[in-house]
Amino acid sequence: MTPWTPELPLIAILRGISPDEALDHVQVLHETGFDAIEIPTNSPDWQVSVQRVSQAFGQALMTGAGTVLTSEHLAQLSAAGGRLMVTPNTNPTLIAEAVSAYGFQVCAGFATASEAFAALQAGAQALKLFPSSVFGPDYVKALKAVLPAHVPLYAVGGINPGNLASYLDAGCIGAGLGSDLYRPGQQVAVTRERAQRFVQAWQAARPQAH
Repeated sequence: MTPWTPELPLIAILRGISPDEALDHVQVLHETGFDAIEIPTNSPDWQVSVQRVSQAFGQALMTGAGTVLTSEHLAQLSAAGGRLMVTPNTNPTLIAEAVSAYGFQVCAGFATASEAFAALQAGAQALKLFPSSVFGPDYVKALKAVLPAHVPLYAVGGINPGNLASYLDAGCIGAGLGSDLYRPGQQVAVTRERAQRFVQAWQAARPQAH
C-alpha cells in the first residue's frame, strides 16, 4: 500500500477533545489547511469523535486515532470510519493487523533504527519519531542516512512553530502537533490562531524542506 501524501504534512493531534467539541475545532483546522486529524484513544469517547469527524468531512480529511495499542482499538477505529492509525510505540503484530485486516494508513511510533525497520517490515507506510524533542534534529539526520528515502518521517513530541523548520531541514516530511496546537478545553479561536502559526511556519520552511 502506497503512503498517503498530504498536501500539508502536519497532523493535528486533538488529545483530550470531547465529541461535542470535535467538529468545531476540526472545522477551523480544515479551513486553515490541515488535512489530517488524529484523536487519541485516551480522549473522552474518542470513537464518537472520530465517527462524527469522518461523517462530516469524509475524504476531505484523513481522520483517525492515535495512541492505538490494541486489536480492540483497531476494530473500534474501523467501525467509526477512521482511516489513519497512529501508534506511540512499535508493535509489529498490531501494525500488520492494521494494514492487512483493515487497510489503515499506519504512522508507527519508534525511537531507534531497529524499531523503525521492524515497523516498516510489518507494513507501516509512515514513521513517527517520538518523542522528537528528546532526540533532536541531529538524530533525525542520522536516521535518514539509513532509512529508505521514500518513507515519510514525522517528528512528534515537542514540536512548535519555532523549531518545526529544524526538523524539516533534518529530513522530516512533516510533524504531528500536540499541546502546542491543542489543549483540552481551549477556545476554537485559540485553535485557529495556533493552526495559522504552524501553517505559516511550514510555508516559511518549505524551501528548506525540499
